[in-house]
Amino acid sequence: MAATTLSLPPARYEYGGDEFVFVEIDQAMSLEANFKAMTITAALAERGLDGVVDICPSNASYLIRLDPEKLHPKDLVEELRGMEKSAAELSSDHVLPTRVVDVPVLYDDPWTRETLLRFRDRHQDPEATDLEYAARINGFDGVPQLIDALSGAPYIVTMLGFVPGLPFCYQMVPRDRQIEVPKYVRPRTDTPERAFGYGGAFAVVYPVRGAGGYQLFGMAPAPVFDRTQSLPDFADSIVFPRSGDIFRYRAIDQTEFDEVRRAVEAGTWRYRIREFEFRPAEFLADPDAVNNELLEVLYR
Repeated sequence: MAATTLSLPPARYEYGGDEFVFVEIDQAMSLEANFKAMTITAALAERGLDGVVDICPSNASYLIRLDPEKLHPKDLVEELRGMEKSAAELSSDHVLPTRVVDVPVLYDDPWTRETLLRFRDRHQDPEATDLEYAARINGFDGVPQLIDALSGAPYIVTMLGFVPGLPFCYQMVPRDRQIEVPKYVRPRTDTPERAFGYGGAFAVVYPVRGAGGYQLFGMAPAPVFDRTQSLPDFADSIVFPRSGDIFRYRAIDQTEFDEVRRAVEAGTWRYRIREFEFRPAEFLADPDAVNNELLEVLYR
């Protein structure tokens, strides 16, 4: 397969004092922009430049922290510009090693429903639930059809942020099939821990209880944040998601939700995880074929 050329504008480079360089790949979020950001930041990490302190990829941009006594910011920008040119095309053999993860979600659960009903005065449609509103504005016949779409195709974790462990996830479908919803008119002052939310074109799992403005669609029985590191999947980090992970937000029923909760409380829960060599060029050429392969790998 020939290389895939990314039709993106030139990146914008900005300095943040002496210690930071910010690079905006594109103003609009797209899978192409995110793949380019991940490609560049992965290459930078492999290069191991003396003076690079931290690398933080984002949805369509990235941030580098550096030690200016070891690496001048202008020299770093020159390095990054070279990487940008190299990443303008994705070859068929370019691989992003990743994990494919089954993330169960109880859609239209009683806990987020109770929460969202307490905050209807802050919502665009006080007469509908968040799922009903999202189904209508995205052209679905009803909530079941929306849930089928939400759980049908996998998502890529484009970045972590807002609070520790919160994964911003962008569904891996063509743009004309993207589900999009606005955030609440005014944020809620309460959101349950592990709530599955949606804002813009991004899905999230709230790691802890707190404020929030995303539409509430369901509840995940398993955590994405474990401060005590009591679960096996958190042995190396209090945060489970990683940038570049591929999540499938699988719809489950109340019985399976309760089973997972019991396993979490017993300290025996493990996510279903499969290692995968993801080739962005293959995905951009045929998203549905690659998504089918991802699901086959995950559940075989």
